[in-house]
Amino acid sequence: MVDHSFADLSLAALYDRLNPWGPGDDFYLDLVMAAGAVLDVGCGTGRLLRRAYDDGHRGRLMGLDPAAAMLVQARCAAPGVEWVLGDLRTRLWSGEFELVVMTGHAFQVLLHDDELRGCLRAVRDALRDGGRFVFETRNPAARAWETWTPDRVHEVTGADGTAVRVWHEVLGGGPVGDRVTFTETFDGAGWNRPRVSRATLRFLDPDSLSGFLTEAGFEVLEQYGDWRRGPVTDRGPEIITVAGKGSSRV
Repeated sequence: MVDHSFADLSLAALYDRLNPWGPGDDFYLDLVMAAGAVLDVGCGTGRLLRRAYDDGHRGRLMGLDPAAAMLVQARCAAPGVEWVLGDLRTRLWSGEFELVVMTGHAFQVLLHDDELRGCLRAVRDALRDGGRFVFETRNPAARAWETWTPDRVHEVTGADGTAVRVWHEVLGGGPVGDRVTFTETFDGAGWNRPRVSRATLRFLDPDSLSGFLTEAGFEVLEQYGDWRRGPVTDRGPEIITVAGKGSSRV
């Protein structure tokens, strides 16, 4: 099921304002610009591929997302990119891409082992021999969810010029196993009541991620703890994984 904050047009329009371009986007953009054919799984508003196209990438760029409201943003901004509504089950893949990416911690919405394994099989099918799959997840050792509290309010200005306040709240007192469920609340003068979205994310440690990837036939080439390509540590916020199909190297 698509998260409400991605399915609602008015909320989808806020996404890029709430998540401004940063070091992670630069990291992925470098990879995209160096690859001839790229699939962005869970592309959202398509910001990464839009930027690549604007910067002169003229190979194949495909953005895939199950949230129609997010793809509205993408199609309006970059009609020259191939935007596809759906997920990895939408079609049969046949080694079309040199690079597959999942940005914005999208990998963490894969909550169940079978779902995760199905995703990895599809990604592997989509990659050419020697291709790479690159994605990031939040490092569970850094316990990011402890900062998802109602007192930490983000405020952005909507397209109509009105202020929107956004905050998060973890449900159930914290993680249940490797999963964290939380709400995201949007409140603005243009709405008669706050809009609340509920989501669950899975936090896998590096060894667990590597185990799933190896089982699916990938080779884990690198894992980084930050966007400067530092090592994974207990304090590092990210686990950025570069996995290869075949003999690819970073």
